[in-house]
Amino acid sequence: QVQLVESGGGLVQPGGSLRLSCAASGRIFTDDRMGWYRQAPGKERELVATITYYGTTNYADSVKGRFTLSRDSAKKTLFVQMNSLKPEDTAVYYCLYRQNSVNYWGQGTQVTVSS
Repeated sequence: QVQLVESGGGLVQPGGSLRLSCAASGRIFTDDRMGWYRQAPGKERELVATITYYGTTNYADSVKGRFTLSRDSAKKTLFVQMNSLKPEDTAVYYCLYRQNSVNYWGQGTQVTVSS
C-alpha cells in the first residue's frame, strides 16, 4: 500500500510559477511510475506528466517546455516545477503512483491561475 500527500498548490498570476510536491509512503518498486494528472471543473482527468523510477519522462503536449518533473534521490518524493502558467492550467492536480497496473492517488491540490 502506498499513501501520497501532495502540497504546493495555490493562486498564481498568469506567467507565474509554482512547484508541487508529492510525498509517497510505503514500499516503492523499481518498475513503478509516478506522475501528475489534473482535472478542471466540468472536464475529465487528464495526464500532465509521468516519470519512471529510472527517470524516463512523458509530458502532455500542453505542458511541454513549461513543466519539469523530477524525483528525489530516494525516489519517494515527486516534484513538478510549473513555469509560464496559463489560466487553462487551472485545475485540481492529483499525484499518481502506479506499480503492476495498480494506481494509487493523492487527495489533490488546487492550482488556480488568475489575475
